[in-house]
Amino acid sequence: MSFRTVLSDPMLRMLVTAIALAALLPATGDARGVAQAVANAAIFVLFLLNGMRIARGDIVAGVANWRFLLPLILWVFGAMAVIGLALSSLASAWLAPSVALGFLYLGVLPSTVQSATSYSSLAGGNVALSVVAAALLNILGVFVTVPVFLALGGSGSGDVGMDAFVKIMLLLVLPFAIGQLLQSRTVAFTNRHKGKIVWVDRFVISAAIYVAFSGAVEQGIWTRVDALDWLGIAGLVATFLFVANIGAWLTGKALGLARPDRISFLFAGAQKSAAVGAPLATILFPADQAGFIVVALLLYHLFQLVVAAPIASRLAASSHLRDGGDCAAPTTRS
Repeated sequence: MSFRTVLSDPMLRMLVTAIALAALLPATGDARGVAQAVANAAIFVLFLLNGMRIARGDIVAGVANWRFLLPLILWVFGAMAVIGLALSSLASAWLAPSVALGFLYLGVLPSTVQSATSYSSLAGGNVALSVVAAALLNILGVFVTVPVFLALGGSGSGDVGMDAFVKIMLLLVLPFAIGQLLQSRTVAFTNRHKGKIVWVDRFVISAAIYVAFSGAVEQGIWTRVDALDWLGIAGLVATFLFVANIGAWLTGKALGLARPDRISFLFAGAQKSAAVGAPLATILFPADQAGFIVVALLLYHLFQLVVAAPIASRLAASSHLRDGGDCAAPTTRS
């Protein structure tokens, strides 16, 4: 995949725009409060729409497939979290503490829904299972990400407390629950406006990134993180993504999953969600810390776009092989 193709992704373009805007016109002083209020309102709307979109029947069906779902949960919130902790400890030797902490934060996040399902479809995976699994991981992420993060020592500057949990309940859990209650009455609306709702997703993530990076710019991120630091961060993110893909693929093989299910496990297990990670960071951390913490997440989002397409194409080309039998682990070569 060429870099030009990656930049054609609308979400990536909006993230780049948000970062550039924060670099040139950061929200500081009274403007920061206004920007945070707008971002919070947008987050509420996003999770309200998520509650409307995710069918209760799909949730029940996904929970019933415990042989696939339970190992995936353990991989995403267990193994990936431990890998993130190891990289965070390694990075703390030379990076700013908040940037190093970002690797642990990245490790405890759920999968992205749209990319995981799209690439699973391209590779010949079980698309229905991918949709349900990614959706359930995002629901669980609201409840699991923060406890796992704290259990592994991710307290940052000690700012993750009761206030953060109250915000999570009000901005994430409450609107999702309302959306689930309204689902039967709004299903026609959400189906009719799917394309527009995707743009709501993109706006919310971009708004959260703008608020987070505004604080980081105010704290001098461009001087506190130099060129060599950026190279080191990129190297660690690439290592994380490589281990995530290989580990998820081999775990699917060890579980004896059918090839389509194994492909679904790969993309659900290796992808990370900026749609959850960016808004949650602005809730959990103060503005002068959140921008540093999401650095690893943003680079991971870029890198996963770069490698996911060639992996999916390679898997699709080898679809004639026996389910999970002699297929080698996917590579990132295009």
